[in-house]
Order: sequence, then C-alpha cells, then structure tokens
Amino acid sequence: MANKIDYSGMDEATLDQELGNLKREAFNLRFQAATSQLEKPSRVREVRRDIARIKTLQTARSRAAAK
Repeated sequence: MANKIDYSGMDEATLDQELGNLKREAFNLRFQAATSQLEKPSRVREVRRDIARIKTLQTARSRAAAK
C-alpha cells in the first residue's frame, strides 16, 4: 500500500466528498466483478479499506467533539 492517502488532514466536507466518491467506485467495482470485467481485483479491497478508514476517522472526530 504505497499510495495510501492520509485522511486525517482533511476537513469534514472533504471527507464526506471522498467517502461518496469511494462508495460510487465500490459500486462500480462490484458490477465489474459480477460481469467478469474487473481489471484490478485488489482495488476492491483497497476501496473497502479506505471507506473504513474514513468512517473510523469520522466516528473518532464526532466522539471527540461530543466530549
């Protein structure tokens, strides 16, 4: 994972936008996988993990703001 993006430096609006983009990409990748047109199968895993990273960061920030 050499090209891992650092999401911690992004503000909430940027994170929301990036999350939307990644969810859209995950949707498209699922369709490609179902029709056997997936060129890079490892990208599915990368996208899922990036989505999880963003959601984890958002949860941590909202909990910190609640305290």
